[in-house]
Amino acid sequence: MSNGEDSEGYRYWLRWQVPICALILIASVKTASMHIVKAKTQPLYYNHLWIPCWRKLSPVWLFLCRAFAFLCLARMHFDIIALDGAFSFYFYTQWTFTLVMIYFALGTIISAHGCWQYLNNPPIENGEMAEFLRRELEEGMSTNTIAYKENETKGSIRLQSQYVEEEFKQRVGFWGYLMQITYQTSAGAVILTDIVFWCVIVPFLSISHFKLNMLMGCMHSLNAVFLLLDTALNNLPFPWFRVAYFVLWSCGYIIFQWVIHACGFTWWPYPFLELNTPWAPVWYLGLAVIHIPCYGMYSLIVKAKNTILTGFFPRAFLRAY
Repeated sequence: MSNGEDSEGYRYWLRWQVPICALILIASVKTASMHIVKAKTQPLYYNHLWIPCWRKLSPVWLFLCRAFAFLCLARMHFDIIALDGAFSFYFYTQWTFTLVMIYFALGTIISAHGCWQYLNNPPIENGEMAEFLRRELEEGMSTNTIAYKENETKGSIRLQSQYVEEEFKQRVGFWGYLMQITYQTSAGAVILTDIVFWCVIVPFLSISHFKLNMLMGCMHSLNAVFLLLDTALNNLPFPWFRVAYFVLWSCGYIIFQWVIHACGFTWWPYPFLELNTPWAPVWYLGLAVIHIPCYGMYSLIVKAKNTILTGFFPRAFLRAY
C-alpha cells in the first residue's frame, strides 16, 4: 500500500463525522445496558417455553413446527455459506438469519425436552392442565350442596398448580432466558432487515449493482414467516424492556464493521453506514431511533394476538401472564 493510500486511510477516521457517530453509538450501548440493569423482569416459567398458547393443542405440534423451521433455515444457511463463505457474515442480514436459526435450535431442543416431560407425566401434574381444571371448577360448580367439596378440590388443585409452577420456575435457567432473549431480539431484527431489504435495497439499489435471486428472497421472507408462525403457537411473554438486547445486537454489528474497516476494508455493505458523508450523523441517529418502531411493531403483533384471541377464544387460548 502506498503512502498516499495510508494517509487517506488514516485521514478517514479523523473526519468530524466519526466522533459524533461514535458518541451516538456509545450512548446507545450505555442506554440499552442501563435499561437492562434497571428493568424489573417478570418470572419466566418453564412451561412458557414449550407449551402452546392453545389449550387443546399438543406441545408436539410446536416442537414439530420449530424443528421444521430450523431444518429449513439450516439448509438455506448452508447454501449461503457454500456460495459466499465467511464473506456472508459481512452483512447484517446474515447475522439476523443466524440468530433466528439459533432461536429455533434452542426452541427445538427445549420443546423436545418439554414434550418428553409432558408424555411421561400424568396430565394432572401439568401446571396448565391444573389451571384449566381450576377454571372449570370456578365456572361450572356453583351449587351449595357441593360447596365444601369444591373448595377442597380447588385448594388441592391450586396448591398442586403452584407447586408445579415453582418447579418449572426453578428449572428455567440460563438457556431458558437465552431462548426468550434470542426470540425477542430476532423479532426486532427480522422486522428491521426485511423492511430495509424490501423497501430500500430492492427498489433503489437493484438497478446499479444489486440483483435479487431466489435464495436472497427466501432469506428475507421465510425468517419472518417462521417467526410469525412460532408466535401464533407459542406462549412466550414479550416484555418491552428487551428492546435493549435488540439495540445491543445492532450496535455489535456496527462495532464489527468499524473494526474491520479500521483494519483495511474500504467497502461498506450498507450506504447508510458510510462515514465520509455530511449526513452520516443523521443516518446513525436514525438507525438508533428506528429500533423502537421495529421492535414495537412486533410487540403490537404479540399484544394483538393476546387481546383478540383471548376475546374470541376465552376457553381455548392461554395467555402467558
